[in-house]
Amino acid sequence: MTDSPVKIHNLTTGYTGKADEKIIVTSGIDTSLPSGSMTALLGPNGAGKSTLIKTISGNLPPLGGSLEIMGREITDYTPARLSRELSVVLTERFDSTHLTVRDLVGLGRSPYTGFFGRLSKSDHKIVDDAIDMVGIGALSSRTVVTLSDGERQKAMIARALAQQTPVIFLDEPTAFLDYPGKVDIMMVLRRLCREEGKSVLLSTHDLELALLLADRLWLLNRTDGLIAGSPEDLILGGKIERYFSSRNLRFDHTAGSFKVDFDHIGTLTISGQGSRAAMVKRALSREGYSTAPAEGDPDIVINDEAYIFRGKTYASIESLVSAVRSA
Repeated sequence: MTDSPVKIHNLTTGYTGKADEKIIVTSGIDTSLPSGSMTALLGPNGAGKSTLIKTISGNLPPLGGSLEIMGREITDYTPARLSRELSVVLTERFDSTHLTVRDLVGLGRSPYTGFFGRLSKSDHKIVDDAIDMVGIGALSSRTVVTLSDGERQKAMIARALAQQTPVIFLDEPTAFLDYPGKVDIMMVLRRLCREEGKSVLLSTHDLELALLLADRLWLLNRTDGLIAGSPEDLILGGKIERYFSSRNLRFDHTAGSFKVDFDHIGTLTISGQGSRAAMVKRALSREGYSTAPAEGDPDIVINDEAYIFRGKTYASIESLVSAVRSA
C-alpha cells in the first residue's frame, strides 16, 4: 500500500450550475491522506466539507486540479474498480424499504460478488464481522426502515466496513449517535487504521472528540482554505483557535479544549479541594463568578458533608448556586 493512498493537488470543488456556470465552493486544496491513520475533517457550517468528501470520493467531478486514489487519477477508475479501493458513507438516506440490516451490510460485498450478487461463505463471514464490529448484531434481522437514525447510521458504517477497501470516507458518521456511541464508532475506525493499515477520513462537528481521537486534522473554511496537521501541532500553532473561536468561545491551549466565556459578575473566595471543589467552581463559572483562594474568611467552605455559603449550609451544589444567585 502506498504511504499516501489519497493525494490532492490544487483541487477545486463545487458544482456546475445553469448554462455550465461553475459554482466554486473551495479551491487550491493541496494535501494527502496518510495510510494507517484516522483524519478528521473539521470546519464551520458552509465551509464545504460535504462537497469536498463528495468530490474526492468520485460522487462529484472536480472543477480543477488533480486527485489520486492509490496512485491513479480518480478519473481513470470505473465505478466498479473504484469501489474496491474506496468506500463511502454519506449523509443522504439510502432507499432501503424492504432490506434488513444484514441485507444492507451485505451490499458492501457487491464489488466482489459478480453479476448475480450471491454471497459466498467467506462473504457471509465478512458481513458478520462488520455487523459485530459496530455492535448491531441484535438488529441484523430488522428492516432498515424500522431503525432509528443512529441505528441506521451504524448499519451504513457496517456496510462500508464489509466493503473492505483500503480507504474509507465518512461524512458526519457520528451525527445521530449518543456520546458513548460516537466514541465507540471512532474507536472502531481507529482500530481499523492501526490493525489493518486503512486510511479513514471523516467529517465531523465533534471537535473535542476529533482532538482526542484523530491522528490528523484537516481544517477547512472559506477564508483560509485547508490546513492539515496533527491536533497537537495545530493547537500549538494557534490554528484551532483561529478556525473555531468566537465571542463566547475560546480555545484553552494548556488544557487542549474549548472554554465558554460567560459574562463576569464577580469573584468568590473558596476554601476546599478535590472534585467537590472543582465542581463548585465549574457551576459558579456558569453563573459568571470566578473563584480565588481565601486569605481571610472565605465566601464558600467545602467539606466532605456539605457546602457552606456565608455561614449557611447547603446539601447540594444546585442549592448552593441558587443561594449565590439570590444573594
